[in-house]
Amino acid sequence: MSKSNDHQPDHDSEHPYSGKEYDQTLHLLQIELVKLQREIIASNDQILVIFEGRDAAGKDGIIKTISQHLSPREFRIVALGKPSERDRAEWYFQRYVAELPAAQEMVLFNRSWYNRAGVERVMGFCSDKEYELFMNTVTDFEQLLVDSGIKIIKYYLDISKHEQKERLEARLTDPLKQWKISPIDEQATKQWKQYSNARNEMLIRSHTPNTPWVIVHTDDKHEARINILRDLLGRLNYKGKDKKLALPDPEVVFAFDTVCIENGRLAP
Repeated sequence: MSKSNDHQPDHDSEHPYSGKEYDQTLHLLQIELVKLQREIIASNDQILVIFEGRDAAGKDGIIKTISQHLSPREFRIVALGKPSERDRAEWYFQRYVAELPAAQEMVLFNRSWYNRAGVERVMGFCSDKEYELFMNTVTDFEQLLVDSGIKIIKYYLDISKHEQKERLEARLTDPLKQWKISPIDEQATKQWKQYSNARNEMLIRSHTPNTPWVIVHTDDKHEARINILRDLLGRLNYKGKDKKLALPDPEVVFAFDTVCIENGRLAP
């Protein structure tokens, strides 16, 4: 039975990835990531992993978890800032093209060209014409990348409204999270429904057989991180894979389908 993501997480209940068990499982999965990176280098592979989602959905945490023990020479994290006036005058995808993975490299995008379908769309930072141009060309653009040999994996991190509100409020009091605070935060909950509508349209129009969206429930951070690692390892081939570790929980990580919107499996 599919679970709705529109609920308050029970922080007092025991979940499968807490304390020592989480650390042990994470250690084993990070060993698998090192094996994977060795294969990427040996095979001249180009891996691009895109992380999208609402503010506070956990993108920074999962990216840090993946990168912790990988060689920085063949691994990059890309988190581009607000486009400059010059950027805005260029072809929209141009600044992202410069960040695509080279041979032997894995690159993680902490937000991506899908900014246009999310924040820019909701906040009015792009015109309707610019938005439609993006939505009408993004799948062709990604197919060109796939045809050139780049493996693309797209994750959408889904969070409930209640959990997002708690995490955004925590940023205000945690001195180690002050850098995450932005003027957009306040609009994240105020324009919740608008973001939901933008998310739904983005997923429906940019989900293809060759570049599908993978949905992740992230109200439980530990559970989300472990299962994203499991899913990522399962999607890529490498020598010495422990196949039992590469099996995510289908209630946490699952392929996008329009039914997810209709049955409330995505946060409404």
